[in-house]
Amino acid sequence: MQHTHVQEKEQLKKLFDQEGVDHFEERIKTIEVFLQTEKHLSAAELVDLVRKGGMDPEPEFVIDTLKLMCRFGFAQQHSFDNGVFRYEHRHLGQHHDHMVCTKCKKIIEFQNDQIENLQVSIAATHGFHMLQHKMEIYGICSDCLKKRQDVTPLMSARQGERLVIKKFTGGAGSRMRLMSMGLRLGDEIDVITNLNQGQLVIAIENRRLVLGRGLAQKIMVKALDMDNEKI
Repeated sequence: MQHTHVQEKEQLKKLFDQEGVDHFEERIKTIEVFLQTEKHLSAAELVDLVRKGGMDPEPEFVIDTLKLMCRFGFAQQHSFDNGVFRYEHRHLGQHHDHMVCTKCKKIIEFQNDQIENLQVSIAATHGFHMLQHKMEIYGICSDCLKKRQDVTPLMSARQGERLVIKKFTGGAGSRMRLMSMGLRLGDEIDVITNLNQGQLVIAIENRRLVLGRGLAQKIMVKALDMDNEKI
């Protein structure tokens, strides 16, 4: 890996020279820090790492350097689900996809030849020549699953989770309101949207329901897979 980094820095030096890229030495030092991590870094995280190494670059300089690396094919930009741009080292001739934990934001890389071949086959079936693709799987990682409580308020659920209603808290008025909306103990629901502010949208069978956060706090739920003892 270290040999690869040395080769890539030499290639970058030639490309920077050809293109007349300014602040050459500072950019190379920034790139060295980036290559040493082999992680999915935001520009802000890279700024912090570079500063720990003794430099004090402006954030705009680091962002511009990352854009140059993407332009010349040495890095890839991802936004995943939260809109924050993250950058990873792009290795020529290699491809991988990502699993993203919606709780701790851990990013797990994986590669599967069966999936790759299936995608090519599906594209060919439709008369489509695939040039590139990306796969992002969102869920909860094994570490977060171990920490997850059995029963939690619906308000703390993540988008995409499938849950079962286990309990209603609060007074009789709240319980009657929930029942009037068609929610019962044992109902299976899907979390459509939960942006940690404002209302939640859930689905039960073929219906969508909009709940305020106060009411969602009173609905105690359990992950359906946990209820089926699959975890």
